[in-house]
Amino acid sequence: MQKLTNKEEEIMHILWKLKKAFVKEVMAEITEEQPHYNTLSTIIRNLEEKGYVNHNTFGNTHQYFPIVSIEDYRKGFMSNAIDNYFNSSYKNMVSFFAKEEKISAAELREILTMIEQKQ
Repeated sequence: MQKLTNKEEEIMHILWKLKKAFVKEVMAEITEEQPHYNTLSTIIRNLEEKGYVNHNTFGNTHQYFPIVSIEDYRKGFMSNAIDNYFNSSYKNMVSFFAKEEKISAAELREILTMIEQKQ
């Protein structure tokens, strides 16, 4: 899976939410600084070239839909982040969040319970 830019990732989140959409529908979902219509169209075509979306043709327009699920993207993204920032160690990742106080002891116990129940 090719890495996405921040803007491409933002557009993918919109497409995952909408399931299928024309460029103008994607544009309507962008709450921050809206790109020009042609710029947005180019971003979506880039996503198609990267293998994240496909389209159906209706006359002169295209309706785009994701072909990579958010779950598959999340797995790849997290795997890459863990490899690159935590030396491929889930323990290092969890330890980082604990030190940064982003996860509580109660949440860690809950995770341990989930792991133990899986076995």
